[in-house]
Amino acid sequence: MDTVKKNNPVYSTSDKAKVEMTNEEWKKILPAEVYQIARQKGTERPYTSIFDNFKETGTFYCAACGNPLFKSDAKFDSGCGWPSFYEPISKESIIYTPDNTHGMSRTETQCGRCKAHLGHVFEDGPPPTGLRFCINGVVLDFAKAKEAEKKYNKDNQE
Repeated sequence: MDTVKKNNPVYSTSDKAKVEMTNEEWKKILPAEVYQIARQKGTERPYTSIFDNFKETGTFYCAACGNPLFKSDAKFDSGCGWPSFYEPISKESIIYTPDNTHGMSRTETQCGRCKAHLGHVFEDGPPPTGLRFCINGVVLDFAKAKEAEKKYNKDNQE
């Protein structure tokens, strides 16, 4: 997903400013598969994400804007077919909204910076939170721990 970062003027792993853009503006800078899920609230097919069985140590970011979302140590194998986490990186990184589509009552998770659709959160996860954040892998970027630390230090020196 490096092309997202290169062609996306709002992508930043350190900027906390909210991103307000129209869907037409997003459509110009996001790859089609990211746009379909992030802006049109789509869902990727289960068991197709490279992050479903992913075991690297690092940080997961919003693929639309770069907002830090989850640490890898909060990731667990839920068996649901999508990457699952038991807690976000911070309270501000996720927005929770009611979702009553498809005849179900669920809680949608959105990026706290750009409001991209990420997935849903359920109350059947492991301790310590009891939550399962079921996230579409297409809307995630990942940086290994050492790479993320270098980038963080570089961004904060500028």
